[in-house]
Amino acid sequence: MIRVFDFVFSLFGLLVGFPVLLVLAIIGLFDTGSPIFRQVRVGRHQQPFTLVKFRTMKLDTVSVATHLASSASITRFGQFLRRTKLDELPQLWNVLKGEMSLVGPRPGLFNQTELTEERAKRGVFEVRPGITGLAQVNEIDMSTPALLAETDQKMIQSLTMAAYFKYIFMTAAGKGAGDRIR
Repeated sequence: MIRVFDFVFSLFGLLVGFPVLLVLAIIGLFDTGSPIFRQVRVGRHQQPFTLVKFRTMKLDTVSVATHLASSASITRFGQFLRRTKLDELPQLWNVLKGEMSLVGPRPGLFNQTELTEERAKRGVFEVRPGITGLAQVNEIDMSTPALLAETDQKMIQSLTMAAYFKYIFMTAAGKGAGDRIR
């Protein structure tokens, strides 16, 4: 049932939000020269998929987990996108394609071995990764891999339709700050 909601909401979001996506892409083009950021992430069953977001960091930034990136790498427009969470909008495409869910554990990078191991032990890879979830609304990020994996497991085990909508609403209302940056 969640997949049906994911499909409908992501399709609706992409269609209705297209003008906003277009404006943000144009501004991003002037900001960095390349408004869309693509990165291979760990998906369901540890399969790779290419996540899409709006670029918030300079083009020459090393591809590492956000908490390991320098705050000097973030552009002024990127700061706005992160603060408003608009950088996540293109991930609706990943949700529409079935690579992600609106609610689930945030997909990590393959070089985040500690996080991958902790999640594998807890069965987190049995579900689609998500745009938001329990960890995100509680400001638990990838800088604490064991706690993040434990929180992801707790969310998966207790995810109901009510919780699904609660996490989406909390995120849209501004709860959670995203990954910390040094």
